[in-house]
Amino acid sequence: MTYAQINGADIYYEERGKGDETILFSHGLLWSSQMFRHQIDSLSKKYRVIAYDHRGQGKTEVTSSGYDMDTLTQDALQLLDHIGIEKVHFVGLSMGGFVGMRLAARYPDRITSLTLIETSAEPEPEENIPKYKMLGWVARLLSIRLVAGRVMTIMFGDTFLNDPDRADDRQYWKKQLLQNDRVGIHRALGGVVSREGVVGLLAKISCPTLIMVGDEDKATVPAKAEKMHQHIAGSKLVTIPKAGHTSSVEQPEFVTSQLTEFLANHG
Repeated sequence: MTYAQINGADIYYEERGKGDETILFSHGLLWSSQMFRHQIDSLSKKYRVIAYDHRGQGKTEVTSSGYDMDTLTQDALQLLDHIGIEKVHFVGLSMGGFVGMRLAARYPDRITSLTLIETSAEPEPEENIPKYKMLGWVARLLSIRLVAGRVMTIMFGDTFLNDPDRADDRQYWKKQLLQNDRVGIHRALGGVVSREGVVGLLAKISCPTLIMVGDEDKATVPAKAEKMHQHIAGSKLVTIPKAGHTSSVEQPEFVTSQLTEFLANHG
């Protein structure tokens, strides 16, 4: 296992493949870099691929602070510096997208292209905050298992949740959810629900940008993706059929094919 001691945290990351260009994968809340395993398996045949875990999640340290989006952005930037990578194709899903937008707007010389999946430039909707905070406190004080069923309905679309052929996949990802550190997840959730919007930064994003959203996403509905598309000049918007908020898992082949085509056109 490889760790980078940066920005006050031990950040876990994995590296695969070789190539003149590098892709950095940044995962969504409650998961880890494993949510991109299908995309990494495919793209590492041509690219150097780095995937890391956010603080408090996956194999990265549970720190006492640093879960706000600005600190997480610095985590990603300092990880690149630590590894010695000047520019990357950045791929972020949900929380990873929050980081990606900030990086591309504030450090444009470090981002070759930007892919935003199931994410939003707006703050968390007010109506979501109480229920998400309640889920977080139940998970921290009692057990993640008590809220796992509810969380699965937020994180995945109806097609995935009701497909009898995907029962093993659902069981695997529920197990991944239950393996989260309760304190780490509570702190990471706090950073997500209290984040500031960055719609005003979107006009500063000048790199090629691909925006993807599942047509069954309940956490960041397709209208959020459309708004980002309207504010990022030259961006491409793709709707992922039969996918919810975890589309890299729900529709891995579709996401991989769209990402492969986009990267090939913007190397």
